[in-house]
Amino acid sequence: MHVIARNDDHEMKKAAGFWGVVICSSLLCVAIWTPAAFAYRPFDSTDASVAGPGEFELELGPVGYRREGRAKSLVAPAAVANFGISDDREIVLEGKVFTAQGDAVEGPRTSLVDTALSLKQIHRRGVMQDSTGPSIASECGMLLPTIHGESGVGASCAGIVSQRWSAGTVHLNGALSLTRQHNWDRFLGIIVEGPYEWRVRPVLEIFTERDNGGSRTNSALVGLIWRSRENLSFDVGVRAARSNDQNIAEIRAGFTWGF
Repeated sequence: MHVIARNDDHEMKKAAGFWGVVICSSLLCVAIWTPAAFAYRPFDSTDASVAGPGEFELELGPVGYRREGRAKSLVAPAAVANFGISDDREIVLEGKVFTAQGDAVEGPRTSLVDTALSLKQIHRRGVMQDSTGPSIASECGMLLPTIHGESGVGASCAGIVSQRWSAGTVHLNGALSLTRQHNWDRFLGIIVEGPYEWRVRPVLEIFTERDNGGSRTNSALVGLIWRSRENLSFDVGVRAARSNDQNIAEIRAGFTWGF
């Protein structure tokens, strides 16, 4: 038991170190950059916008709870780091730390999962870039190795279309992935937001995901985004999903901070 605990502590320190680099980098940048930011937490899908050249956006969920069947987990933190580069592109690094709850847990309690590194590119400048018409983007990259999660690497590529009207904003996502188990995975999702001018706006996300290994997930999320100021937004969301024969319930809360 002591050996297992020490190994688990070692992996926790590795995970903490990973996120420490992300958070410390953001704090270092705060004295230099102050661009506008858009909050696309608490969603699984994304929008057709990127950070400007030299700008950094941190989407951080310091509090989260997930129940899948009888298994319960804390999700803290869940982070996405976006760094803007030239030609309407940004580099995206993301991951989540899960900590299993309860006395019946077998193996390590803490895992670093949903890790990915990708490049997001704007292909048509539109309403998300203060122009007219829909914004069109892609986000393609690698599914990175996890700690105490799925082994191996994979790849993913998504197409994103965003359109904004006075009554609200819609983001449509479609993605094809090669999972870490080398199965093809298909994802289709939509985000609907209330009027962007509202300080607090309601949001809705629906998606369906299926891979040829037999797994299928249908999900719905409702929430709120509060734009505290131009470069800081807070969010909360409640998600209900069904994956094969398992019911999933999730609570998400966090913020997006731009530097």
